[in-house]
Amino acid sequence: MAPVQVSPTTNDHCCIVVLGASGDLAFKKTYPALFGLYRNHFLPSNVSIIGYARSKLDLSDFKKRISSKIKFHNDKDKLLLDQFLQKCTYQSGQYDQLDSYQNLNDAILNTESHYSGSRDRIFYMALPPSVFAAASNGLKAKCYTTDGSNRIIVEKPFGKDTDSSKELGIMLAQSWVEDEIYRIDHYLGKEMVKNLMVLRFANVFFGAVWNRFYISNVQITFKEPIGTQGRGGYFDEFGIIRDVMQNHLLQILTIVAMEKPVTLDAEDIRNEKVKVLRAIPPLKMDQVLLGQYQKSADGKEEGYLDDPTVPKGSVTPTFAAAVFHINNDRWEGVPFILKCGKALNEQKTEVRIQFKDVAGNIYNDTVRNELVIRVQPQEAVYMKFMNKEPGHSSKPVISELDLSYGKRYQDHKIPDAYESLILDALRGDKSNFVRDDELDAAWRIFTPLLHEMERTRVQPDPYTFGTRGPARLNQFVEKVGYARHENYVWSKV
Repeated sequence: MAPVQVSPTTNDHCCIVVLGASGDLAFKKTYPALFGLYRNHFLPSNVSIIGYARSKLDLSDFKKRISSKIKFHNDKDKLLLDQFLQKCTYQSGQYDQLDSYQNLNDAILNTESHYSGSRDRIFYMALPPSVFAAASNGLKAKCYTTDGSNRIIVEKPFGKDTDSSKELGIMLAQSWVEDEIYRIDHYLGKEMVKNLMVLRFANVFFGAVWNRFYISNVQITFKEPIGTQGRGGYFDEFGIIRDVMQNHLLQILTIVAMEKPVTLDAEDIRNEKVKVLRAIPPLKMDQVLLGQYQKSADGKEEGYLDDPTVPKGSVTPTFAAAVFHINNDRWEGVPFILKCGKALNEQKTEVRIQFKDVAGNIYNDTVRNELVIRVQPQEAVYMKFMNKEPGHSSKPVISELDLSYGKRYQDHKIPDAYESLILDALRGDKSNFVRDDELDAAWRIFTPLLHEMERTRVQPDPYTFGTRGPARLNQFVEKVGYARHENYVWSKV
């Protein structure tokens, strides 16, 4: 089905309701993203934004809070912020009481009353899973419009395993049809993740070598230099696999590995991603390396178990590496290595595609070619390759072809991932949102492993805060074919 833009004419109105508006996600991500869209004229001309939460807040205090994380590029932005805030209101109410949703609907109707055209509504659920069911039912019962379109944006986590995910899906399906549900994984909104399809399918030379005959292995890495920072109690309920690997990294894997879709239609794209997931067998314990950080070498940073909010003796991993195999004609025998962790040595998310050795190589001291897509920070695409050392020498040396966005696109601002995805939702483009069967296929891969980890209380390898991870990491990735070269360092912007 073709995407449908909300409120395209001056007679139409769009109301965006942010549920959980007093929470961290809303004021750190959702409202700054909405302001970014407003600043760049991407919000509908007639838009109202209503914040909804249990907290009883004065409107002026609420506006101060949602403004606190908005960044200004120039003085004009400060004037635009005042205009943006005029479109923002706040409604206090409960998540489990229908009367509260009736009051919310009255507030929405008040914003729509002057418009004769379509009256579209977008509900952004910046809420914990514990109130999803009540909020979903309340919105459908009291706030669902018949005078325009309805769209509901749902934040992860989408369950903790196959059963809980299906339960959440059934609950949503009781009130909303699949076309109205936008399951947001913000990594799908990142510039370099969106760029993956263009790199793959708009360049003939990549298409020719994107297979098991030329590629040795693929690594997808997520690294954070910070620990849980006092939020260990929340993190401990999920762990790094549920928090990062099962969603963010697996989504990137599907785009790297998928076949070319028939068209750029959202369903054609998501069909190909689901095929990849269905070709991956469930993970086993011998395919996984788990870790948990301890205090830093200088003692300044505490270990995971030192966090008072973390249960005593917790075995929840803060680091995980896993090897995935895709049983299809393109990828048979190529390991996909996903790595993610907290309290590591740097901030980095990247895709590293390592090609095979040159057959019949006539040179000594050569290394494998690598294509690296750096997702964040310092977005870049670069290719490691061998080049003759300049001068009289004929020695091959490692160099790179480097497309660093900070150098090449200095006049372009890369939008925040949430900004990009909310715009997709406004446009009705679901290609960067997670479909229900896609979610089922993803949990099928992880659920047996997660249950075994919890049943047997697998002990994670300790690693020091600020290092690359567990001591066995190099051995783990080299065992499946990755060749690491210590002498090369990419020159950052």
